[in-house]
Amino acid sequence: MKVKLAAKAGFCFGVKRALDMAERTGENSPSVSLGPLIHNQQVVKRLAERGIQVVNDLEEVSGGQALIIRSHGVGPSVYQGAESKGIPVVDATCPFVQKAQRLAAESTQMGQQVIVMGDKHHPEVQGILGWAGNHAIPIQTLEEAKELPFYPQLAVLAQTTQLAESFREIVEELKLHTENLTVHSTICNATAERQKAARELAQTVDVMVVVGGRNSANTQKLSSICAELTKTYLIETAEELDVDWFKGATSAGLTAGASTPDWIIEGVYKKMTEISELDQQNSNIETSVEEPTPTPVEAERGVSLPLEEVGVSELDESEMDMANWFESFQDLNVGAKVTGKVVKITNDEIFVDISWKSEGVIPFVDEKGFRQVHLENLPSVGDDITAIVICVENKEGHTVLSKRQVDEENARKRLEQLAKSKEELQAVVVEVVKGGLLVDLGMRGFVPASQLQLGYVEDLNQFLGQTLRLRIIEFDPNKRKVVLSQKIILEEEQVNKRRQLLESLKEGDIVSGVVRRLADFGAFIDIGGMDGLLHVSEMSYTRIKHPSELLKTGDVVDVQILKYDKATGKLSLGLKQLKVSPWAQVAEKYPLGAIVSGVVVRIVAFGAFVGIDDGVDGLVHISQLANHRINKVEEVLKVGDKVSAKVIECKPEEKRISLSMREMVEDAARANDVEAMASQPEIEQVTIGDALGEIVLTEKQEE
Repeated sequence: MKVKLAAKAGFCFGVKRALDMAERTGENSPSVSLGPLIHNQQVVKRLAERGIQVVNDLEEVSGGQALIIRSHGVGPSVYQGAESKGIPVVDATCPFVQKAQRLAAESTQMGQQVIVMGDKHHPEVQGILGWAGNHAIPIQTLEEAKELPFYPQLAVLAQTTQLAESFREIVEELKLHTENLTVHSTICNATAERQKAARELAQTVDVMVVVGGRNSANTQKLSSICAELTKTYLIETAEELDVDWFKGATSAGLTAGASTPDWIIEGVYKKMTEISELDQQNSNIETSVEEPTPTPVEAERGVSLPLEEVGVSELDESEMDMANWFESFQDLNVGAKVTGKVVKITNDEIFVDISWKSEGVIPFVDEKGFRQVHLENLPSVGDDITAIVICVENKEGHTVLSKRQVDEENARKRLEQLAKSKEELQAVVVEVVKGGLLVDLGMRGFVPASQLQLGYVEDLNQFLGQTLRLRIIEFDPNKRKVVLSQKIILEEEQVNKRRQLLESLKEGDIVSGVVRRLADFGAFIDIGGMDGLLHVSEMSYTRIKHPSELLKTGDVVDVQILKYDKATGKLSLGLKQLKVSPWAQVAEKYPLGAIVSGVVVRIVAFGAFVGIDDGVDGLVHISQLANHRINKVEEVLKVGDKVSAKVIECKPEEKRISLSMREMVEDAARANDVEAMASQPEIEQVTIGDALGEIVLTEKQEE
């Protein structure tokens, strides 16, 4: 019987990190863990032998003891309680669990209803619910999801050990229960990889053995996955193995949950190998092995036996990879490249688990004063990161790493290709220096001020933090020199836009443009790589003294093409043409004979122009100023005078209105005469006969 070990099995980095932190804490001070550190009785017993006891409540913590928070994490009330009691806390919460806690808290603060997929009795889920507040809802099955009511906003996340397939099913169901669903990916990659490896192995063997704590969620899931594919047994230690399980089997597989240490896996692997050898002996199969075959763990830890003696020569490539799985430390020396997971981020450093006796640190600013990591590119806890060792161990016992050196190495290859291909790239401005800007390309790049824009740039500080579109114009990897230009790209685009524009423009078109420059006589408008003149007289129907009364640099305006000379490229634009002409209703508003009022806006030799409406001026000819001869208009009027006059002519199609102050005065005088006559006393009326009688009588008396 051949024994095969899953490619991914046993401790994940979060569990390993928790154990390392617990053991270091136990060596330096009396300590306890709040609940079992991990779901493995053998590990918990081993920690107890080293003085790290399990407590279930803060009241059980004695004075001077440090409290270790297990990898599953806890709610905020535990931290608050420990602080109020003065209990020092060592937080060994798995970084993936911390991410889930943070997302749950942020979603609650945003007013979203939080759904946590997982076992509500599991300590990890209970901790996440604590961060999500009192209204978070735990669910574990699709049926529970279907029973949920409708919510305006939902946020869903999963216990880190959940099956991705089950999570996807629940997400699809939750889409029917809300208008706005936020999905947070919190399932640990290590869990998914371990489950995948177990599934692949179970498909190729007759029997699967899953090692881990029976109360461990991820171990139970591994067991259920394997049980669907082949005969599967879940055990905690090698003593539980039964020879009868393997009768008639030609191959057996072994995997382990995230809470299973390598020494337990090693014991199970060794006993399964012994069972295999015993089976071979009982079948009278000759074996050349004089001693028990060492496990991969023993091989990695220095058991020096010829490969032929342990049967390694018969292993295929995948089994060799499994044998190498137990290697836990990287070789460290100055200049070595290492890869690890981000476990903590402070204001000054990034802490990385590099599978060494202590964590590696990446300072934000390296020893030369160069910034290695910018806030916008800050990794998250749990991310993989590669760096160069620049100090194996500093005063604090940490390995000092440089991310910038790795970035530069990767960037150098990429930039060399871009320099040849002349492709466009993007980079963020990180510093303003004399004569230009520095951009982050993985290595430093310089953009001269003259290569930023098409025109002159007065203030370089405005570009700090902005993303520029660039092309490499000079590259020397030996001198680490990269010079870039944005202006080249803008010039090419301007030429292309201008060519396309010239082909499409025609008089009467309405186009959108940007005000680039103001002059006394008008404004220059960029309509897409080509400037046109908007004369001050074409801006408004009302008279304006300067373009700044209507426009400012940077304004986006719609204008009409009045004239376009393809030969010279000159372009005349109009703005007032897009508005309703005030002359359109002049005939109705100012009929003949109407009296209008206005202000004298301009005086000429032959008369005065009076503004009677926005954009409408009427002319009072010099002959219509008074009923007597006027030699100069200024004898009667000056600019700014308020006057009234009579409309004597109205021709909107010619944009002409003639006014008369003289006729208005004469009309008023005639009206006054009529009124005066109408106001005289009434004359006594007599008949003609009476009048003649009186005349006759008078004449007789005189005789």
